This record gives sequence, C-alpha cells and structure tokens, in this order.
Amino acid sequence: MRASKIFYNNETRIKVDFKYNYESVLAIREVPGAKWSKLHNAWHVPYDTTTFELLKKKFTVIEYENKNSSTELNSSNHTPNTTVNQNKNYNSNGIFIIVHGRSISVKLPRNELDTRFIIGLRYSRWDKQQFCWTIPNFSENLNLLKNYFKERNPNIDIYADSEIYATYDVKREVNKNELFIIKTNSGRLKLFFNFNTVVTKSIRAIPYAQWNPRNKSWSIPYSDRFLLEIKNIAQFQNLEVTFEVEKEAIIKTPRQSRSEITNYRSCPEEFALKLKELRYSEHTLNVYQNTFNEFINYYSDCEIDSITEPMIIDYLRYLVIDRKISSSYQNQAINAIKFYYERVLGGNRKVYLIERPREEKTLPVVLNETEISDLLKSIENIKHKAILMTCYSAGLRLSELTNIKLKDIDSERMQIRVAQAKGKKDRYSILSPKLLDLLRIYFTTYKPKIWLFEGQTGGQYSTRSIQMIMQEATLKAGIKKKISVHTLRHSFATHLLENGTDLRYIQSLLGHESSKTTEIYTHITTKGFDQIKSPLDKLDIF
Repeated sequence: MRASKIFYNNETRIKVDFKYNYESVLAIREVPGAKWSKLHNAWHVPYDTTTFELLKKKFTVIEYENKNSSTELNSSNHTPNTTVNQNKNYNSNGIFIIVHGRSISVKLPRNELDTRFIIGLRYSRWDKQQFCWTIPNFSENLNLLKNYFKERNPNIDIYADSEIYATYDVKREVNKNELFIIKTNSGRLKLFFNFNTVVTKSIRAIPYAQWNPRNKSWSIPYSDRFLLEIKNIAQFQNLEVTFEVEKEAIIKTPRQSRSEITNYRSCPEEFALKLKELRYSEHTLNVYQNTFNEFINYYSDCEIDSITEPMIIDYLRYLVIDRKISSSYQNQAINAIKFYYERVLGGNRKVYLIERPREEKTLPVVLNETEISDLLKSIENIKHKAILMTCYSAGLRLSELTNIKLKDIDSERMQIRVAQAKGKKDRYSILSPKLLDLLRIYFTTYKPKIWLFEGQTGGQYSTRSIQMIMQEATLKAGIKKKISVHTLRHSFATHLLENGTDLRYIQSLLGHESSKTTEIYTHITTKGFDQIKSPLDKLDIF
C-alpha cells in the first residue's frame, strides 16, 4: 500500500493506493471517514494520527510518497492542518491567466465579485488540485477575461502551441494497418493509429507533440514537412495513410452569461409557483425556468409584461437563425413563453404567429439479441451487470431505473412496479427469473437499504454513473453502433415484438399513452424480411 498527502474539498487527507482485492476494500471501508474519490481514482482518509495508526495496523506494509508527511503524522504533538492555503501557488495581490491548449486557468485572490463573474462563464469549474478556476478556451472567454481584469493588469501567459478548441471528435474505427490523419481548423494534425513503437518515437521527436488521452490520439503542429515525414514513416512501417481535413464548425451565437448582461434578472417567482401549483415535475420546472430566463434577459431593458407578440417572434427567430438551437429547445422556449402569458398572467389562450418546428422522424438504434448478450457478458461487476440487466429486461427509462425501490420488486408476481414515471403514471413491468437470481446475489453482496441501486454513500445511484457503465461495456463488447442506456429500452420493445408479443402488451409495459408511439418499433424489426421478395427479382434483366 502507498500513502500520500492530498488536498480534497479544502481539507488535508491521506490518499491510499493499493492493488485491488476484496479484503483490502473491506479493510479500508472500516476506517472512519474513508471515502472513494473518482477524481483521484483512489480511497482517502482523514489526515490525523489516529487514522494513520489504524492504517498501519490494517496494512502492514506502507510506502510513503512524501516522507515528511509520515514524520508529521507519527509525531504525537502533531495537529493536522485541515485548511488549504488557497494562495500558496501565487501572489495574493496578483491575477494570473494561463492559456494552455483547450483550457484557461485563472488564479486570483478570493473575491466574491470575481467569483460571480467566473461562475457566469459557461462550463467554468473550480480545480481543487491546482487551486484555480478552469474555463474552456472557446468562443470569447479569453477576451471576456481580459476585458474584465484589464484595470488590474493581469499576468497573461499564452503558450505558443495552444490548440484552440475544436469541435471535431473522431468516433471511427482505425484499422490495424492504418494511420488516420486529420488536419484541424486550429492548425494541427491529429494522428490516430494502433500502437507502433517506431511511429510513436518519431512523433515524440516533433516539437510541441501532445498526447490526447480522451481521443487516444497524438497531435502535432501542421506543416508540409511534418506531414511528409509522418507519411514516409508510415510507408516504411507498411501503414496505409488516410488523410482528412476537418470540416468548418457551424458558427453560432452562444447563450449570454449573467456577467454579459448588465441588468440580469431571474424568472418571476409567480412563474415557479404556478408550475409547482399545477404539479409539474422538477425536471419540467427547471427547463421552463431556464428557457424563460434567457427570453426575459434578451429584452433586459424592457418590462416583462410589456413584451409584445412581434418581439416574441423576433426572439424565436434569433434562437433559430443566430443561436442555431435544436427543434426540441425551440418547442421548450415556445411552451415556456406561452405558459407565462397565458397561465401565470391569466391571459386569453392565443395562437401566436410562431412556426413550430417539424418533428424529426428518426428511427431509434437497437441492438440485436447477440449484441445484448455480448454487452452483458462484458461486465464483471455484479452491481453494474444487475443495473443494465434490469434496464433491458423491464424496458425502463434511465430515470425510472434510478427511482426503483426495494419494495417495488415483487418476486411472487414476478413484476416490477414503476412508480410515478413519465407523465406521473404508475405501471408494472415484467421481472425476469434470470434477473431475480442475479438480484438475490447482488442483495447479499451490497445490502441496499431503500433504493434498489444505491451509491457508495447511500441514496440513489446517479444517472451519470449508469451512462459511464454503459459506455465502458459498449467498448468492451466491441459494439460499433452509437448507443446509450435508452437503447436497451428500444431493444427490449423490438425483441418482444419479434418474439410475437402483442403490440398492446408492449405499449402497456413501456408506459406509452398512445399506441402510435409504440408502433414505431414495427419499422425497426427485421422479422419477416426474408419472406419479402423485391419486385426486381421477377424481372428478366440479364
């Protein structure tokens, strides 16, 4: 086991690294205050002498990454300092803006007004390890920072090899004997290939070469010389070179942040109260409030009740033409605006001169039964396997899966109760005998208390964690289709239909209000296609 000193949530902690085994996990869980960190990918415990002594008893062999830390903890007079010095890495009177690749780091003394401004920048977050703010390097973020801090003469460092944020994201398979090269809009070359020592060594020798762990690719500055050099190396290694130029990104106007709006105002209180009064779901409440906030701040100098119908139409045109929003967001904006003027203010129901976007009729992606089997076989963790098996075997939505409680599993009637699902409707779905056997093993191992699937600290399992489980299983199973957790629900319905289940029963199991929604699966199934003959086959054309 290796112990090291870290800072976590403004608190000094002991990070504990060890080779995974069941006994070690049980031992670390018995340490008071032990927590698992996804960020550090390790366990960490309180930084005090008592905890450290307990660690030494449970783990006889301990390596110290920082010897000073172990000396401090072994000292009987030691009182651990749990407050992180937030200004230790920079001058307390200075402001540092560091641009590195796709990210901007901002280090500055603590100030409430500055914090509000940075939080207003989209996707900004606090980096607990570096004690600085991290902001994506795209749009006008850098210029906004420069203008905001210009009176205080910030220290700005921009690395010469900074790679501006690019929208190109490769999701294609690279063949074993292929070198895939993309020339990006930011003036660099992205290289995708299977592991090759010679090619990797040559790339490392090129100035400003960078490895991107997210895309599993190398990136080098673009030049004809570098491109020719890489192609020659690939030819020497018998690799086929595929070269593409990144498509120009769609230019669209980003949503304004709070800091960009002088007279920013929040959604009227009566708007939220009316939504709660009519028992709208929490999700709908948040969506309506966010979309209505953007609308009223588009006309920040105008009273809300004074906004006219032509102004509403102009705003919706701005969303479509400048912001290039999706059709679903456009519908949400229209519904939120109508809700306020018709339901909150009690106005007459109007037919606004607004063109509703056409519904995009697309067929969902489904997995065949072999792919489902491969997907579930690739999962070794019992809990993770039980999660995806439950989702597929009962045709559940992601939110329904996380909301299932232990009492909703009826092993006598072999049913799963889905309470207050979409549309605030209850329904029952089937409980598979194979799933029940796995759930019993899962119960004895994890011992959930309230929810069927609980997080490490109790409470509902997060939807994001389930999505990550699905992504990892998809990669392990070698499935190339673009799928999500919801694909399991689509596959459930399609497989029932292919196995002869009546469409009305499928509609009931899925909780669809209209049969037309369920009929979409008749367009997906391939059952019976082998019995259909093309009219071309009857023609004498040869």
